[in-house]
Amino acid sequence: MDLDAITAARRDEWSRLDELSRTRRLTGPEVDELVTRYRAASADLADIKSSAGRTPQGDVVSTLLARTRLRLTGVRENVLRQLPRFFVLQLPAALYRVRWTTLVVGVVFVLIATLFAAWISNDPAALASLGAQSQLQNVADEQFVAYYRENPNSIFAATVWTNNAWISAQAVIFGITGIWPVYQLVLNAMNVGVTAAIMAAFDRIDVFFQFILPHGLLELTCIFVAIAAGLHIFWAWIAPGRRTRIEALAAEGRSLATVAVGLVFALALSGVVEGFVTPREWPWQVKVAIGAAALGVFLFYMLVVGRRAVRLGETGDLTEYEAGTPTLVAG
Repeated sequence: MDLDAITAARRDEWSRLDELSRTRRLTGPEVDELVTRYRAASADLADIKSSAGRTPQGDVVSTLLARTRLRLTGVRENVLRQLPRFFVLQLPAALYRVRWTTLVVGVVFVLIATLFAAWISNDPAALASLGAQSQLQNVADEQFVAYYRENPNSIFAATVWTNNAWISAQAVIFGITGIWPVYQLVLNAMNVGVTAAIMAAFDRIDVFFQFILPHGLLELTCIFVAIAAGLHIFWAWIAPGRRTRIEALAAEGRSLATVAVGLVFALALSGVVEGFVTPREWPWQVKVAIGAAALGVFLFYMLVVGRRAVRLGETGDLTEYEAGTPTLVAG
């Protein structure tokens, strides 16, 4: 084969293929032409390699074909274009899916915390086991409130935000164990119950609620959501349905890992309330109203926007292009 001859004969066709492969938007006929010229250039490359091995002309055509193939098969969508879909469809759909489990987790949390508070505050021996009378008195009178005021607002807000985001991420990521989410539920409920018991024992339960509710309404709801998501991941490999356990676990993991990311933003809002609202010398009704408004925004996003996303067929999972084609199953 005369390489110079084939290069001269095909130069215009290769130039046209190069032009089409670089065009940002193609019409239907142009796509058809691109495919046709791609096939022709592939045949040219095969002829060149079979007759002359590796050559500069062949390298040029090979590079051109690689670019065209990338153009035809597509590339990963720009992150900036994915963001609207994530926040409008994927995240709210994932949150909506765990709504009932979140409610159950919240009820169990309140029940455990209440039982601990009632038991310790009414049992002198249990209360004494927590520390000396003077120490507990100091907690109720000074330390509980000082916790919210001893650090600068911005530093305190950032600290509680990162801590709560880490707790939520653990609940989701280690949800597969089935143990870690339950452990976090019981541990956090116990801590709240013990603190409430100390405050109640020294007639400071009103202070407890005035300082815990403004940020706690949203903060605890986020923790409940994370625990619920973790339990859903655990249940995916316990009861996978018609899918294999690996497939069910992968799908649920992809869907609900979205929750861990989304809660970072919700907990940032909670951190702002805890750092800049809870410590203020404002009427407690105002602070609780601000906390309730923050919770209302989250619940609207979770229940209203999430319901709309689910009705559009979203589950929180990646698209088929991102996750790969699923295995078909009967029924």
